[in-house]
Amino acid sequence: MLRITKLTDYATVVMTVLAAADPDRVLSAAELAEQSGLEPPTVSKLLKPLAQAGLVEGLRGVRGGYRLGRHADDISLIEIVEAMEGPLAMTECSLHDSQCGIAKRCGIRHNWRLINDVIAEALRKVTLAQMLKPPASNSSRRHSIDIHITN
Repeated sequence: MLRITKLTDYATVVMTVLAAADPDRVLSAAELAEQSGLEPPTVSKLLKPLAQAGLVEGLRGVRGGYRLGRHADDISLIEIVEAMEGPLAMTECSLHDSQCGIAKRCGIRHNWRLINDVIAEALRKVTLAQMLKPPASNSSRRHSIDIHITN
């Protein structure tokens, strides 16, 4: 099964809480925890890598807290995923500095890299602002991505 980690999922939830807030409003970690439904220690754990990636801005002081580092339209899901998990890699050989022992003689490495690139591009096209929008009225409608692999 291919899935993002819980922490990445939770980071996206926290980011949407910040995106939904007034851009000038600063939210404390406790407020973010309350509004997201997450435990305060979890939220604090998420905020550090998000701040290091420049996705959130931490403000100190009595009225300190957090706000988005950029407008929600300018933050893509790939940035959140990579802030939490590092570079996107479907397989070990999807990374350029692969540690896979059979990478040099593997016949499918190139195809995994193509698939990795398609998924990265799909995540790059979805913004945090889009995540705030309710789903289309036709809930059975699905988007598809055409994957063309050529050797």
